[in-house]
Amino acid sequence: MYDAPDMDRNQYLIVDEPYYRTVADEVALYEAAYAARMPVMLKGPTGCGKTRFVEHMAWKLGKPLITVACNEDMTASDLVGRFLLDINGTRWQDGPLTVAARMGAICYLDEVVEARQDTTVVIHPLTDHRRVLPLEKKGELLSAHPDFQIVISYNPGYQSLMKDLKQSTKQRFAALDFDYPGAQAEAEIIAHEAGVDADVAAKLVQVAQRSRNLKGHGLDEGMSTRLLVYAAQLINRGIAPVDACKMALVRPLTDDADMRDTLDAAVGTYF
Repeated sequence: MYDAPDMDRNQYLIVDEPYYRTVADEVALYEAAYAARMPVMLKGPTGCGKTRFVEHMAWKLGKPLITVACNEDMTASDLVGRFLLDINGTRWQDGPLTVAARMGAICYLDEVVEARQDTTVVIHPLTDHRRVLPLEKKGELLSAHPDFQIVISYNPGYQSLMKDLKQSTKQRFAALDFDYPGAQAEAEIIAHEAGVDADVAAKLVQVAQRSRNLKGHGLDEGMSTRLLVYAAQLINRGIAPVDACKMALVRPLTDDADMRDTLDAAVGTYF
């Protein structure tokens, strides 16, 4: 009942260890949650390492990982599956959630708040003691593989009355809080990921901290660790630090001319 073809399972396995710099006890906490097959919600700002953490844990546990980038147009059928018409007639095609439940993968719903609320409710039967997925169009009640786990990511900074998770969804998950790492840890991550020296990495972190202090004062979000890595990669390829920072840090963040000037000045302070 739970067997899946090796080639199907293997294509979702992460072969090479994804680099992840542990910040606190999040690895041990996640391992305990996985041992209980507990649904987990990762909460934190954009680009702080939530997706990399899930990839690292899937590799560490040796489990397949199926990632779904949620969006407002995603329907329940996109997650669960649908009947398709081909030359031989109609056939059923599993969606990514169903594939994960069948094979015992970790199913990661990235930025789940972007999905419509009537879509996210389909995960509810998988997140309690039942661990089942009703395939109503197919007339099948799928019992999840013993190794199956569902993980969602969620950015509380973007929550609103129109885009927030229902309490009936939130309270089905254990939650881990993520934030941008401390200055030293973040500099280590940037240096490792982009191959720049420690001094350049530290200066990029200082620029980012300036921007994060402006959150709620003209910026919705500060510069993410991901953007800092982008800037460092450009610097490592010979781009002048000021130009790299403008391209990878300032211009993606805002179109407001005054805010761009403020951020450009922060870059000029360190570079």
